[in-house]
Amino acid sequence: MIKNLKKKVVVAMSGGVDSSLAAALLKEEGYNVLGVTIYHYEGNENLESVEQAAQNLKIPWHVLDFTKEFKNIVIDYFCQEYLTGRTPNPCVVCNLKIKFGLLLEKAKSLGADYLATGHYAINEYDQKSKKFLLKRGVDENKDQSYFLYRLNQEILPCVLFPLSKFKKSQTRELAKKYGLKNYKKEESQEICFIRDDNYRKFLTQHIKDTVKPGKFIDKEGKILGEHQGIPFYTIGQRKRLGVSLNKRMYVIEINSHQNVITLGDDKDLYRDKLLVKDLNFISGDKLLDSIKAEVKIRYNSKKSPAIISPYGEDRVLINFEKPQRAITPGQSAVFYQEDTVLGGGIVEG
Repeated sequence: MIKNLKKKVVVAMSGGVDSSLAAALLKEEGYNVLGVTIYHYEGNENLESVEQAAQNLKIPWHVLDFTKEFKNIVIDYFCQEYLTGRTPNPCVVCNLKIKFGLLLEKAKSLGADYLATGHYAINEYDQKSKKFLLKRGVDENKDQSYFLYRLNQEILPCVLFPLSKFKKSQTRELAKKYGLKNYKKEESQEICFIRDDNYRKFLTQHIKDTVKPGKFIDKEGKILGEHQGIPFYTIGQRKRLGVSLNKRMYVIEINSHQNVITLGDDKDLYRDKLLVKDLNFISGDKLLDSIKAEVKIRYNSKKSPAIISPYGEDRVLINFEKPQRAITPGQSAVFYQEDTVLGGGIVEG
């Protein structure tokens, strides 16, 4: 404990049990803890919960207004991706540019040695390679390493994940032990700035003037009906298509340039190859030869064995052992070898 007495750490506190416990654990380890909450585009309804946790832990706490930055970096990206027919993952962008970008810079300006979050992931230094490794958290159902694949050797040395070795059930038990009143608090929604997970309502409010209806077609080009706008659909979607069909059909392709959406059968959603762009390898090394790895094409999917091969300057070609369902442009494909995150990129097609 004594070794950490002079180490200052800023803890990103959202009001949930995870970040609150992270602060409690670090304080007990002897760190000089400062709690910080980001006030973003839609505000933060959990400020009271964070303040209460900070008071319980007897740590100083500040609110940072990142409203403008959050809109410019995350919200605008989110909307633009949907306009172009892609399905974005705003949490990945927020982690890199807001939490481990702007907030990390702020933490350093406050004299902090580290920034800590309540993520369930492992950050450890590898003596053999002399590099930091990002690994899956021990709780398979809660592991959040997928969202952190864009971190690198400049960021990881400055980051602490105090919950890395815990399961969610243990987190709640410990939070209760520390007297944190939010230990029973429910999990936060999927995307923090979209109320009630109503994507359509959010997009309608923000980009309605640029959305135009278009045509649904089948694989042969036959017109099946009219869609309400490219942003309201994603690959694999079957419900809320807004058109009457005589059988189950799914969105299998979105062409934003022609404003056309192709519908097909479930079997049409399966593919064994995809291209990935905007790559980041956590080691900082470039991929020069094909490697065997496991790939997750979305957060809730299972890792699937594949061969990853260089494809041009900043892309890789992934060949899966088994076809994958509903590979979605705009989502992140993350590469693993056992429990270690190699890196990842954005699904191009």
